[in-house]
Amino acid sequence: MKKRIVMTGGGTAGHVTPNIALIPELQEKGYDIHYIGSYHGIESQLIGDIGIPYYGISSGKLRRYIDPKNLSDPFKVIKGLGQARRLLGKLKPDVVFSKGGFVAVPVVLAAKSRGIPCVIHESDMTPGLANKICIPCAHRVCTNFPETMQHLPASKAVLTGSPIRQELFQGNKTKGLSFCGFSNTKPVILIIGGSLGAAAVNEAVRRILPRLLEQFQVIHLCGKGKVDQSLQNTKGYVQYEYIKEELSDLMAAADIMISRAGANAICEILALRKPNILIPLSAEASRGDQILNAASFEKSGYSIVIQENELTNDALWNAVQTAYRDRDLYAKAMKKSQLNNSIEKIVGLIEEARRHNKKIQK
Repeated sequence: MKKRIVMTGGGTAGHVTPNIALIPELQEKGYDIHYIGSYHGIESQLIGDIGIPYYGISSGKLRRYIDPKNLSDPFKVIKGLGQARRLLGKLKPDVVFSKGGFVAVPVVLAAKSRGIPCVIHESDMTPGLANKICIPCAHRVCTNFPETMQHLPASKAVLTGSPIRQELFQGNKTKGLSFCGFSNTKPVILIIGGSLGAAAVNEAVRRILPRLLEQFQVIHLCGKGKVDQSLQNTKGYVQYEYIKEELSDLMAAADIMISRAGANAICEILALRKPNILIPLSAEASRGDQILNAASFEKSGYSIVIQENELTNDALWNAVQTAYRDRDLYAKAMKKSQLNNSIEKIVGLIEEARRHNKKIQK
């Protein structure tokens, strides 16, 4: 009988791309793969594009702050739990793998109620609210950072790092430059604000754009609806809402990168050894996980960090100059990292969970 796995996770690309990175290895191991996500989240598009059967369920966000939606969203979660239970009853997977995000909560709870083992992955330094709810239901919890282990049950926590999509290592610099209409006479900065974009980062880059273009060519992934039409056709500057197939080529073309500090994004930057400037999401706009992620990378010598409330024109310009000048030092530090590609480790834990469940059933 063919092995079957249900994967879940969504809300941002960071909750989906690690799942996508695992899929080829799971297929190689003989798994029939299905995916449960939200109706209209970014995961529905990303998973649909690679031909994996996709099922949308009701999803509500669990907030720590006062919001009118806090009254209605619990009912969405309850509805999603019922939908997930029915889907798991129909699909009968051997194991569930969750990358987190609020859509994962009803799926993991439903799996627990049906006796299906779950392996979950926590990318950040400290578990988010969704994963905090899911951890008691998990067979194993994978982590990116050694510091995270102290926040998890010792019997469940495994340091794995983050699964990196193999195609990112196959980028072609020449193709990347050609895609953007760039020459090879100036170095390239790649700015990634995350799949949803980052207004503060976008604005900071555009404020010093004339200065940057004197020395660099700039590729700006600015998020959906965030393209500045007044800057279209600016020589040496290209902007895209989102890039998928060509991302590996754009990364290969980049000499330095500017990014938010989401765990999956920075692990990809680390794996590619790209000198970088991290601008973590502020504590006012988040639970502060990106600040902790960035601090860890700065301490290890992988990154320059600018806090959002310190993101002045001069601060960004000086950071760009330093990152480019000392690019070899940053690349050398990243080469020594112990956070290696984790696909084999995580798939091994999924196999272990499946075998453990089979023994219990016998």
